[in-house]
Amino acid sequence: QVQLVESGGGLVQAGGSLRLSCAASGRTFSDYAMGWFRQAPGKEREFVAAISWSGGSTYYADSVKDRFTISRDNAKNTLYLQMNSLKAEDAARYYCAGGSHHTTRVGEYDYWGQGTQVTVSS
Repeated sequence: QVQLVESGGGLVQAGGSLRLSCAASGRTFSDYAMGWFRQAPGKEREFVAAISWSGGSTYYADSVKDRFTISRDNAKNTLYLQMNSLKAEDAARYYCAGGSHHTTRVGEYDYWGQGTQVTVSS
């Protein structure tokens, strides 16, 4: 089992930045690929970014490419999402997830955190 706890969400003006963190505990963090997903009210959970166990491979949704950066520190058992140039449409609850492969598919991740809320004011 892996326990995941997100932090770093909050209220930010459009154009601003936030850095989300996801602290992992339980089994060995570096055994898992990790991803960030988000869900806005009334919408399905959607893929944001994913990273391989080593950090050597990353994927991004087109909507966040060149604005968001996913990274991990396996020594600190922590996953990050640096979000720059935030837009109103980025507002959502952000979840980190762990699984065997760094895919874009929600169903392929085994472990999920409770999420952290990001609100963007225009």
